[in-house]
Amino acid sequence: MTLTNDGIAPHGGTLINRLVSDEQKAEFLSKAEFLPQVTLDDRALSDLVMIAIGGFSPLTGFMGKADYEPVVTDMRLANGLPWSVPVTLSVSEEVASPLNEGMLICLNDQTGRYVGVLELTEKYTYDKEKEAVNVYCTDEDLHPGVKVVYDQGEINLAGPIWLLERDEHPLFPKYQIDPAAARAMFRERGWKTVVGFQTRNPIHRAHEYIQKCALETVDGLFLHPLVGATKEDDIPADVRMRCYEIMMDRYFPQDRVILAINPSAMRYAGPREAIFHALIRKNYGCTHFIVGRDHAGVGDYYGTYDAQHIFDQFEPGELGITPMKFEHAFYCTRTSTMATSKTSPSSKEERIHLSGTKVREMLRRGELPPPEFSRPEVAAELSRAMQTQS
Repeated sequence: MTLTNDGIAPHGGTLINRLVSDEQKAEFLSKAEFLPQVTLDDRALSDLVMIAIGGFSPLTGFMGKADYEPVVTDMRLANGLPWSVPVTLSVSEEVASPLNEGMLICLNDQTGRYVGVLELTEKYTYDKEKEAVNVYCTDEDLHPGVKVVYDQGEINLAGPIWLLERDEHPLFPKYQIDPAAARAMFRERGWKTVVGFQTRNPIHRAHEYIQKCALETVDGLFLHPLVGATKEDDIPADVRMRCYEIMMDRYFPQDRVILAINPSAMRYAGPREAIFHALIRKNYGCTHFIVGRDHAGVGDYYGTYDAQHIFDQFEPGELGITPMKFEHAFYCTRTSTMATSKTSPSSKEERIHLSGTKVREMLRRGELPPPEFSRPEVAAELSRAMQTQS
């Protein structure tokens, strides 16, 4: 782990910034009507933003073939730096055909708004099934990440990007804390060690337990729920954020915890995504990262602790961030406390832990999860949200 005056060094050593200056923006806008256009889907738009703000450092744009291929096969960029998930801009052959290397390309969101620029350096074909099997450990299109790969275009466009403007998040502007700002906040608070926590699910007692266990050993906790594109049946981001606000107000020491949003999209890549999420938090300034049960998993595609074991494939210090590996936590009725199998003498019958699916079913029926699983205020908030959706 490399520490600098700004805390932990970003991945690759430099925090990338691809936000245009006023002069660059004026120049790009003046050329817009003469440039070819490509429309970004939700994931590509999130990736554009994450590259621009430095969340995906050292990437300065969408991956070329020299980086893409070793990332897929070996979890390495061309220069050997660890990187576990491809970050590509895939388009149809029809879209790619008139585009030539060396062109500037307007990147539009799905409303047609001009949001960024791609300096096209390369366009190349790729093997979708190979990407699926290597990154997601399956070729089944029932896997949501694999389905995205199979549904996207056959050609990858590569090159550096520029983001024309950093918009305020429409729902969570006060929690939009980009990597440079997060690092400044850690520095101002005097935090030398910071543990990051990733989630796409509402917080429950098991989350709270492992977060607080981690917080016992570091200076600060960076709660960083993902608010980019997720599966349709995941709990919406606004509901999850309200649950975190409840927890911040009532159950966490506010001087030792920062709540911020992670604008990236979920891949559901299990072990590979655990590495990816750790590197993102390293770029935000975290020195440690919590990895729990089936991190970034979906269905039964990954083993319970595969996302922890994958960190052992890298040499100590190579990732530059320390994983904090936690067992599955539950409420132990024998000891009347949260625990894991490492600390509890209980039998299976004395352990209360519910799956996310089970909890969603209870909420849809108007039932509240037990207080041993979820704080009552959080359960009530989830119940209100589920009843509104029904």
